[in-house]
Amino acid sequence: MWTPALASLITRLLLHEGFADISLRLGGRRTLKSIPVVFLLPIAVGLTAYGIAWITGLAHFVAPKTYLTAHPIAIFILFLLANTTLGTIYGLLGSIGEEVGWRGYMLTRLIDAQVPRPVLLSGIIWGVWHLPLMLVGLYYASPILFLSIVLFMISVTSFGYVIAYLRLTTGSIWPAVFLHSAWNAIIQNVFDLFTQGDSVLLWTGESGVFVALTLLAVAFIFSRRQCAMLRTLPKQGEPLV
Repeated sequence: MWTPALASLITRLLLHEGFADISLRLGGRRTLKSIPVVFLLPIAVGLTAYGIAWITGLAHFVAPKTYLTAHPIAIFILFLLANTTLGTIYGLLGSIGEEVGWRGYMLTRLIDAQVPRPVLLSGIIWGVWHLPLMLVGLYYASPILFLSIVLFMISVTSFGYVIAYLRLTTGSIWPAVFLHSAWNAIIQNVFDLFTQGDSVLLWTGESGVFVALTLLAVAFIFSRRQCAMLRTLPKQGEPLV
């Protein structure tokens, strides 16, 4: 997960670009305003996509075996709360490694180069980076590999719109880092864990039909929102541009 960060840091050193526009400052009120998106979006996508799969019977809601004897829904809520908080914090190290490279470097450089649709292209590159793991069956690969790849690319590219929006509207890398980590913790450690079925990878998960379509709808909403790009946070007293 740290290869994007390492590649970007080496490039910065070789090109003498400096490190300021990684934008590691927290962002104050702008970052605080992003908190609902960071934590509620993965939950909303999960409830929508996985909920459809559960209700239609295409996948089944099944609580994992634990020492807990509570109702499955109570166990689900407990897992959800734990991963929304502790799980997100635990995953920050890996998310930082990706986001410093993707949204902390690649996205802004695509914008600087005036590449058409830089957010779209950055999402596609991000998705392609994951494909070797899918090709060897280590990451969200259903028996229909080609379909899994197509759906996964839709999911990741769509999700990239949301992360890019947070990065560019706050001027800080941290909302992107936290959203990335929260998504992994909530979707992979909760919704995936509580979902079983013969075709579970076809309908749910990042290469599932329902997740891809839900994220595509979310991306459409965010792509219609106009925002000024904050490459970095302005210094105190400077106007927002």
